[in-house]
Amino acid sequence: MRAVVQRVSRACVRVADRNVGEIGAGLLVLVSVGTDDDERDVRSMAEKVAQLRIFPDTAGLMNRSLQDADGALLLVSQFTLHGDVRRGRRPSFVAAAPPERARSLYELLGRALASLGVQVAYGEFGAHMAVELVNDGPVTILIDTKRLF
Repeated sequence: MRAVVQRVSRACVRVADRNVGEIGAGLLVLVSVGTDDDERDVRSMAEKVAQLRIFPDTAGLMNRSLQDADGALLLVSQFTLHGDVRRGRRPSFVAAAPPERARSLYELLGRALASLGVQVAYGEFGAHMAVELVNDGPVTILIDTKRLF
């Protein structure tokens, strides 16, 4: 499972003309499920994201987690994070899980984050989305549960 985690002052997702998910301060998490991901990856990702210390403390140092900062999280599926461009110019997505499996683990990730006390808003799985955000910092972190980076 791969994620791009961005600390934001606000973020929202639109599908066509409707707002499907919106948060104030917190994290925008773009997530992709791989073919070899399972519930262990979901647990690992949920714990890492909820406890990632990237919010400033009173001294301005990144020492507080999303839980500590009482922030919200906007979870957006993005299978293209598993795109492989090492050969040629057209990405290969063979490492991305099929939609049914990806949806199941994506939804499980949202529930796992909520069980950790995180307020979770969602994008719309499989839809063409317009994602708007104000990156705070900017702070952007890449996470891969297989520890490839």
